[in-house]
Amino acid sequence: MKRTFPLLLTLLVFAFSALGADQVTWSYKVVGDNTPNPSLEMTATIAPGFHLYAQDNPDGGGVPLSFHFQLDGCKTDGAVKANKAYTKAYDDIMMVDEHYYTGTVKFTQKLKPASANWTAKVEIGGQYCNDSGCFRVNELHTFKGTSPVTDAVKEEAKKLEEEKKEADNAEVNALTEMTDSLQASEGFMEPAANLSGVKADKWWANCEAEIRAFEEDPGQQSRSLWYIFIAGFIGGLIALVTPCVWPMIPMTVSFFLKSNKSRRKSITTAMVYGLSIIVIYVALGLIVTGLFGASALNELATSAGFNIAFFILLVIFAFSFMGGFELTLPAKWTNKMDSKVDATTGYLSIFFMAFTLCLVSFSCTGPIIGTLLVEAAATSNFISPAVGMAGFALALALPFSLFAMFPTMLKSMPKSGGWMNTVKVVLGFLELALALKFLSVADLAYGWRLMDREVFIALWIVIFALLGVYLLGKIRLPHDDEVEKVGITRFMLAIISMAFAVYMIPGLWGAPLKSISAFAPPIYTQDFNLYTGDVHAQVDNFEEGMELGAKLNKPVLVDFSGYGCVNCRKMEAAVLTNPEIKSMIDNDFVMVTLMVDDKKALPQPITVKEKDGQERTLRTYGDKWSYLQRTKFGANAQPYYVILNDDAKPMNFAFPYEEDIPKFLKFLNTGIDNYKNSKQ
Repeated sequence: MKRTFPLLLTLLVFAFSALGADQVTWSYKVVGDNTPNPSLEMTATIAPGFHLYAQDNPDGGGVPLSFHFQLDGCKTDGAVKANKAYTKAYDDIMMVDEHYYTGTVKFTQKLKPASANWTAKVEIGGQYCNDSGCFRVNELHTFKGTSPVTDAVKEEAKKLEEEKKEADNAEVNALTEMTDSLQASEGFMEPAANLSGVKADKWWANCEAEIRAFEEDPGQQSRSLWYIFIAGFIGGLIALVTPCVWPMIPMTVSFFLKSNKSRRKSITTAMVYGLSIIVIYVALGLIVTGLFGASALNELATSAGFNIAFFILLVIFAFSFMGGFELTLPAKWTNKMDSKVDATTGYLSIFFMAFTLCLVSFSCTGPIIGTLLVEAAATSNFISPAVGMAGFALALALPFSLFAMFPTMLKSMPKSGGWMNTVKVVLGFLELALALKFLSVADLAYGWRLMDREVFIALWIVIFALLGVYLLGKIRLPHDDEVEKVGITRFMLAIISMAFAVYMIPGLWGAPLKSISAFAPPIYTQDFNLYTGDVHAQVDNFEEGMELGAKLNKPVLVDFSGYGCVNCRKMEAAVLTNPEIKSMIDNDFVMVTLMVDDKKALPQPITVKEKDGQERTLRTYGDKWSYLQRTKFGANAQPYYVILNDDAKPMNFAFPYEEDIPKFLKFLNTGIDNYKNSKQ
């Protein structure tokens, strides 16, 4: 297995390279400036893993790309054209053929100049998505150019002036008719004041700082770090009872006791040894974060490419634990550390002894450390990997110091034997079950439909049932001793494993199975489902929702969604239909769903200013709700859930796309509690 470690490194490199920037970047260029036939080039560079919907994407799919031009001294010549064909693929969720681009695509708009100096302002709208969410395109750019004053340019100038007069007359007539019609209705509001008044109102006031305060709640971060630390500590305890570490404890402690004349010196040596282990593993956590950064690690944990790579890694680890082969680091690394131990003295020699233990025990600790680092990365906290490694190393180092302080405890320490191989095999079963979770994430992202919910649950049922049979001694794997008698501990663990398998059986017919909801694929992937229930918003207008919430004395749950948002449908099917969540939304909230791709036209286009000072025209209700999400919450991704009080102040952090029922329940409960406190 000399090639095993390089293979693991290759897989990890592949996983990290799968991380792509969460954006579509645009560049602009005037081609043919100072000529009679200029054109505008708008180039979109789409990050790996993302796709940008095409201009003619069918209804029911993602928001199609759109280009709106405001021209001065020129006019468009034909439509915007792309330099390559789009990809056409059927979407099982939206049930339409999606048209989209990946990579880099260049869009060109030809112009007819009507003046020596011309300008062209373009507003680009649309939507791009990846496996974690959908994002609106909101681009503004102004082109400036010159053209020679030819007879053709003079002729275009005359035509443009006539067209402008006709358009102005038509607009005046249309506005007069619309105003007369609206004034005859009860709900009339001056179109110009519709947004400008609300924008200055408290409901539209920016609240990014308040949301960020919830996200940066020290108590919440502390709980997250404690969770990572405890998970690391438990991982370290498990690593202790593996064949790579357990036999080393009495050997190492005996060495300390014999090589030092005084007991005090022996204890000091053992504590330095333990501290060295902690320093080594904490340094590993800091190196991982330093290389990639906390935010990059979090994006990595949601990357489809990474999930495939980690699935392969966990399967390799599982087979290794089960006795298929042995994972070892290159022998020269261990030999080099041994030579350092011999060549040095004092505490430095003890440090190299600890380093040797870390290298020798890699075949058992490597899978545990790898799983822990990924879990820590998903918290988006810079120090999480180091905290997780600190918990792991503390558990690993503790016995060496304790047995040095109380050497008589060594006599009561269980002897090495076949039970340690059983621990490895059990870990192998657990690694195999966990690996399916990562494969499921990638399966959802690429739409393979290989790991539907019933397939996932069936595999877990088989894995945990076989684990129970193994613990009863009915299955023997390589390196296992024959089980003559089943101890009480093995028997109880077998009962737990088989009971868990039985618990999951109703899930084959659509039972929620809340205890594994964070692992299993969403319910909509299940072909045969006896479970029914969905959630509907009471209101589809922000202002009306705020008024209704104040009237009913309930918090407002704003759901920024989209007709063509695949991940919105996933959240609705996998999370919002949960009976407990559905009951809370129906009874305790006023739910407002705002479709950012709603093509229904506003009574009149509204001109607003973006944060950078550039003006934009809102033409549809989708434009309005998208503008609300950007300006008030500083977000542009769907789905996006936020809980507001009567003053439209957030009552909790915003919840993005994440199919995690327990976490969403906690999000709702915290929002309700904070709403009640704000009323008091």
